Amino acid sequence: MGSITDTTIDYSVHPRVNSTDPFTPRPRPVTPAHVIGSDEEAIQIAETLAASFKVGAALRDREGLLPIAELDAYSQSGLWSINVPKAYGGPEVSYATLAKVIAIIAAADPAIAQITQNHLAIVATVDLDGTEEQKKLFFGWALEGIRYGNAFSELKSKTVAEFETKVVHDGDDVVVNGEKFYTTGALLAHIVPIVGVDDTGQGYLVFADRDASGLTVTNNWSSFGQRTTASGSVKIENVRVPKARALKVTSFDHPTVGGPVSQIIQSAIDVGIARGTIDDTIEFVSRYSRPWIDSGKATAGEDLFTIAQIGDLKIKLHAAEALLEIAGHAIDVARANPTLEAVSEATIKTGESKVLTTEIAILSTNKLFELAGTRSTLAEHGLDRHWRNARVHTLHDPVRWKYYHVGNYYLNGVHPPRHAWN
Repeated sequence: MGSITDTTIDYSVHPRVNSTDPFTPRPRPVTPAHVIGSDEEAIQIAETLAASFKVGAALRDREGLLPIAELDAYSQSGLWSINVPKAYGGPEVSYATLAKVIAIIAAADPAIAQITQNHLAIVATVDLDGTEEQKKLFFGWALEGIRYGNAFSELKSKTVAEFETKVVHDGDDVVVNGEKFYTTGALLAHIVPIVGVDDTGQGYLVFADRDASGLTVTNNWSSFGQRTTASGSVKIENVRVPKARALKVTSFDHPTVGGPVSQIIQSAIDVGIARGTIDDTIEFVSRYSRPWIDSGKATAGEDLFTIAQIGDLKIKLHAAEALLEIAGHAIDVARANPTLEAVSEATIKTGESKVLTTEIAILSTNKLFELAGTRSTLAEHGLDRHWRNARVHTLHDPVRWKYYHVGNYYLNGVHPPRHAWN
């Protein structure tokens, strides 16, 4: 269950979230990351890592400790390059496998799983939009174990899809200025890809070094959930980057799997939160909870209503997992043959999965306390992190719009919109 233990913590080794202390960029890996050879190996490595990540998850959440060592082990494992194409030396696993990997990690610690999200989505964007030279460079970095953060969303823009960050072409360079928030992964990254637009409105993904002059990453993420993702802010002041590292983004101008890839990772995190929560609920009820006096049972695990509720949670979890896998295979099909129909099918199936994973994440984290009882709320167990994580992460994009797009597709034949949140 990963309950909190009393531990003396050296904060110089384990820096905390939402801290004003300066944070030195992480060094690049000394040795190249492992390159995974198969889908089966990817899942096996994820399970091994998850077992170690779960041990300190409650403590990291309580103390707001950044997962420094855990992230290094994670990116060196090869799991951060699993969607690099085979033609460039990568594993190119199925997106169904990628979703399983993220769910396995998220069941242990969803903050660590979320830090991967933007990196993997960026690798997919390189696949869709990069020039041949950019693919060789950026895929090569990913295979070496270089971590990509992100400087995508903005706090002050009118909508999430509008960007005030500007890219100016200057000879062989581009110069970028702007301000970002929700920059999951940037603090602990080696490279920070920045989304901005030039004077024609064309969007770019500019790959800046984490320690580039003018790039300031602030550790000011203060949310009550997903606390250790370090999803704070980035300030970009005249950051100069070689033009070769400015990737022109056109993948939402025509049918591609860019949106579904981004979304399936979000769904996988939520199904992982639900799976970890249900596991902890079962363990707590079995070990600590008392039977209710009206049940006439000797143990809480024999309570008829508790048994039925656990059955309901498991059925809904398995339905969410199944639809997540279906969505992954639909993405594989659309990636290989990106017709409007195939991409819409992948988008819709991924949207359907997002509905079910959101619902089971919220339901399971509420039911934990109802079924486990009052003692499950004690701070020593750290179980409140499940509800906080689910509540925060499922806000990534409004699931209410998934129902609309799914219904409009099946009822009226309307293809869903193309963007990073769909």
